[in-house]
Amino acid sequence: MKLGIIGLPNVGKSTLFNAITKAGAEAANYPFCTIEPNVGVVAVPDSRLDVLAKMYDPEKVTPAVIEFVDIAGLVKGASQGEGLGNKFLSHIREVSAIVHVVRCFDDGNVVHVSGKVDPKSDIEIINMELILSDLEIVDKRIDKLKKNLKGDKSFAAELEFFEGVRELLANGRPAREAVTDENTAPLLAGSNLLSAKPVIYAANLSEDDISGGYEDNPLYKEVLTLAEAEGSAVIPVSAKIEEEIAALDDEDRKMFLVELNMKESGLERLIKSGYSLLGLMSFLTAGPKEVRAWTIKKGTKAPQAAGVIHSDFERGFIRAEVVSYDDLVACGSQNAAKEKGLVRSEGKDYVMQDGDVVVFRFNV
Repeated sequence: MKLGIIGLPNVGKSTLFNAITKAGAEAANYPFCTIEPNVGVVAVPDSRLDVLAKMYDPEKVTPAVIEFVDIAGLVKGASQGEGLGNKFLSHIREVSAIVHVVRCFDDGNVVHVSGKVDPKSDIEIINMELILSDLEIVDKRIDKLKKNLKGDKSFAAELEFFEGVRELLANGRPAREAVTDENTAPLLAGSNLLSAKPVIYAANLSEDDISGGYEDNPLYKEVLTLAEAEGSAVIPVSAKIEEEIAALDDEDRKMFLVELNMKESGLERLIKSGYSLLGLMSFLTAGPKEVRAWTIKKGTKAPQAAGVIHSDFERGFIRAEVVSYDDLVACGSQNAAKEKGLVRSEGKDYVMQDGDVVVFRFNV
């Protein structure tokens, strides 16, 4: 999974990126300090791996990972080349979902590119730039489809769909609002339109707000209202606090979160929201060599899950020996789970479940 962190300049994007990836992207109090997109790979927190590691004592433990991409600050007119322009819009096309950082704190020492803190306006500026960029792409696609239609009437349905998408965009609505069915959903997914990507709004709050009741912050409420209207997720974060958390070891981190009255870090909330938004889950493999989590789409069948590990596993799939994580832990070992009949032999039509602990049998 790849999440792109976007927003106007100086809203806290790079500070948040630094904190959650510890990758050291330069953060400075002026626009466009991020020139090339910074990329950081983050382990997905999963306590199940720790439990399995105690059971199996493996040579290594490998968590699932998420890739975060810190994309330079966009400004009004980016779709027409303003600021750092289309180059950065192209970086957004490569991500699975967008983390849109929105500033929800006042600080006279941190310059705001628009001169004032206004989350609603900030969101509208970014969204409109994504929509304008998409409009140009959809217009080109429609022109091409019209030419193709003259020689092949099978393009009619696709043309009708994208004309509907164009109408949405022309009215300032994102492409993700397009009504799709089993025939048109792949068209939208394959179009790589910026405004078709799911969005998580990261409401960047002050340190006092995040620990003292951000629900009453009027700027946060603005973001929440807007996100609810468009069906997007909102994660309250404090980039500054995430920086502090990132510098601590596990034990100190837990104590710090308790002091702040926080159950989990902003990173953990972001990852959970990303998994939910993209319909992802993890299955597990466990043995003396490695305990590992693997990310798949919900609804993935056993052979395709095996293919995530290695293409040979999918090509030569015979069966999957599956036990739920809870059953395995309750029994204490794979053998004990087998004796109780809790290890199942599943075939090609088995739909994987979150937390399945699997051994794939294959032959190539």
